[in-house]
Amino acid sequence: MEHTADGSLPQPLSPTASERQWAALAHLSALVLALMTSWIAGFAGVLAAAVVYLIKRDDSPFASEHAREAINFNLSMFVYACVAVAIGIALIGVTVLTLGIGLLVTIPAGLVLLLAIGAIAVTWLVCSIIATVKAWNGERYRYPLTLRLFG
Repeated sequence: MEHTADGSLPQPLSPTASERQWAALAHLSALVLALMTSWIAGFAGVLAAAVVYLIKRDDSPFASEHAREAINFNLSMFVYACVAVAIGIALIGVTVLTLGIGLLVTIPAGLVLLLAIGAIAVTWLVCSIIATVKAWNGERYRYPLTLRLFG
């Protein structure tokens, strides 16, 4: 990167209103589409953000950065949901295979799993709203608990 006359790095230009709208749309469309298809099938949220990414990847670094974040976050939430379902199936399997004796283990583990699923769902909803607002305001945002798989 080139330095300015005073030796500092140049500051990035602030995003235009259109770029901010596209960036917010990446988060909001992912949220809405995932909610419409149910949280477990939230893979649709990945698709919504991917559409914004494909449209804006060459035109707007700001919008494409937000779209990538939304893709990674929604993909992470989808992976976490799949893991939760697999653990739930395993808990049911343990109960069945032990002819009900496994309930001593599976009931507390199932309750912890339900709490974890609830916490993930609330985190997903709140972080998606925060990301939408940050994008609308022209700010960068990095989701927590995100596997950076796309990028």
